Amino acid sequence: MTGTGVETAERAVPVSRLPRVSGFAQWPAQGSPKKRGKALRAAVPRDAHRMLDSGAGRPDAVTAVTESNAGRLPELTPIRAGRMAATPFAFLRGSAGLMAYDLARTPVTGIGAQICGDAHAANFGLYGDARGRLVIDLNDFDETVHGPWEWDLKRLAVSLVLAGREAGADEDTCREAARDAVGAYRRTMRLLARLPVLDAWNAIADEELVSHSDAHDLLGTLERVSEKARANTSGRFAARSTEETQDGGRRFVDAPPVLRRVPDAEAAAVAAALGPYVSTLSEDRLPLLARHAVHDVAFRVVGTGSVGTRSYVVLLLDHRGEPLVLQVKEARPSALVPHLAAAGFRAPAVEHEGRRVVLGQKRMQVVSDILLGWTTVDGRPFQVRQFRNRKGSVDPAALAADQIDDYGRMTGALLARAHAHSADPRLIAGYCGKNEELDEAVAAFAVAYADRTEADHGELVAGVRAGRIAAETGV
Repeated sequence: MTGTGVETAERAVPVSRLPRVSGFAQWPAQGSPKKRGKALRAAVPRDAHRMLDSGAGRPDAVTAVTESNAGRLPELTPIRAGRMAATPFAFLRGSAGLMAYDLARTPVTGIGAQICGDAHAANFGLYGDARGRLVIDLNDFDETVHGPWEWDLKRLAVSLVLAGREAGADEDTCREAARDAVGAYRRTMRLLARLPVLDAWNAIADEELVSHSDAHDLLGTLERVSEKARANTSGRFAARSTEETQDGGRRFVDAPPVLRRVPDAEAAAVAAALGPYVSTLSEDRLPLLARHAVHDVAFRVVGTGSVGTRSYVVLLLDHRGEPLVLQVKEARPSALVPHLAAAGFRAPAVEHEGRRVVLGQKRMQVVSDILLGWTTVDGRPFQVRQFRNRKGSVDPAALAADQIDDYGRMTGALLARAHAHSADPRLIAGYCGKNEELDEAVAAFAVAYADRTEADHGELVAGVRAGRIAAETGV
């Protein structure tokens, strides 16, 4: 490659005379993405993002939770309702669909990205790469879809306000955390827009990110979480959750209601699904899995929004008896899909929901689980990943008041990096601009929506007390 064309054996061919490459509308791209982004401010002023008006047809909290329980295991939905009823922040974590309903009635620029769909503050965390080093990034992609980048940013900002309130921070601090998250997103997007494309593409979340986002007060917390994450492995989980069998193998031990053994036929169906799963992996992963044997399968309840979905842990042992635990988790349609059209986005044709989750995760992360794949069990789509792969997380609702804004800046920067893989950072940076107009607008939205979520949470708690919805607390 030269600056003006591609060298051939005979002469340099000007780029403008190169044939169009299949799959590329224009290569290289023409025009200025930054100018196009800036021009969008005329149609959607940045200050418009403070708007919140869901209309008269909005479902009440109990109805929304009940409808979102469709297709889940009915014996587990009371646990889900109980977890959501614990706090307003917990309610937000389980109500991505209800918030998508509201977000679909707010302004959007029309710039699409691969979005997490559930980018609240507790869905960022540490995990190990292939060499055991820790990275920090988004870590939950059940709702991922191609949609408006603003939806992720607003959900993050709202969650920071609710987490701050739960932690006992005053209103100014909570609002500042939301504003700082948006500011970090905006500045990081501008930084990525200025970098060489490969450098921006491969930007990894490490200690440099903490420095870039001015999150130095978080260093002590991150160090403590990192220490726990390094010990959070398949081996430790297996040591606590399994027992030795007479033949020298191991099996899971019942710990209801979170962990329970399953009938032989159900375990066999899950184990058999690992065959098709292997075909979704890169071929260089196959020898790794081939040196392990399946020993047991158990059902394990997970998360808040995910409670009631089918989720299994599979115990594999190598020739030395060392464990590898895989999670086989049901992949339901994204809760955002019914609301995309109202925001001007087309609902995607999904070949397999597990594939959607896996590909969405790989599009947003720089480093992903090397054993990430998908399969089908009894006709239902599942995603497969390592369980307890040195995972650790910060509980934003337990942070000190002087740390919540640092956490907001760090997660805002992480979200920008994730979006920049599928949306041109020059385009979003052009829209966001240099000043704090967007920061202030989204912070105002975040406070207003946090108030609405607290009201929703109150409705759910009242519904539980009135017997409208069953809830099991303390699980």
